[in-house]
Amino acid sequence: MKAATGELNLTVITLIAIGAIIGFFWIMWPSIKNSINTQWDNISSYSGK
Repeated sequence: MKAATGELNLTVITLIAIGAIIGFFWIMWPSIKNSINTQWDNISSYSGK
């Protein structure tokens, strides 16, 4: 029984960690996307001179 409780705790911790990672990227994605687009525009407009 003790082993099953440990596995349940590990499963809960894993789900919480995955949720935290998804939440972080959900909040940060607009600024990451904006940064990528800005860098892409800078590279695209480079004339090579």
